[in-house]
Amino acid sequence: MLRRGSTVRTEVKNYVREKLNSAAWLVRSIEQRRTTMLKVMYAIIDRQKEFFEKGPPFLGPLKLQDIADMVGMHISTVSRVTSNKYVQTPMGIFELKYFFPEAMGQDSLGGDISSEKIRNRIQELVDNENAKKPLSDQKLSDILSREDLKVARRTVAKYREQMKILPRG
Repeated sequence: MLRRGSTVRTEVKNYVREKLNSAAWLVRSIEQRRTTMLKVMYAIIDRQKEFFEKGPPFLGPLKLQDIADMVGMHISTVSRVTSNKYVQTPMGIFELKYFFPEAMGQDSLGGDISSEKIRNRIQELVDNENAKKPLSDQKLSDILSREDLKVARRTVAKYREQMKILPRG
């Protein structure tokens, strides 16, 4: 219809040309979105390598700005890309925002410790505690401190509440 010499009316040609341009724009937009999502996901995998190799207890602290800097995009773009998106891993399905836990301090080697790592360790300790003698928040805090994860009793209580673990003595 759009070829030279076609007997189709000019307004029909213009209409078809406009629709083809819109379709081409949509295809380019989808491809750009796919490329952006892949860049961001590869950067997350690179920065959270220990998580993907060893599991959730090894999730490290990470900021959206770190990923934005790695992929050369604005932080708002990375935020949009990671909002309400999920990734399937051998450990389960995770929202992309899960991979951005805040730093809660540093270990003895100067490495950052994520809040998620602390939550995972609390869950592990509670799962393995003696049911007849459950661990108190203070005892959990003391155990974590001995493991070089300095966490106040009230922080343990806050995490326990967030994780819906019943209060301990």
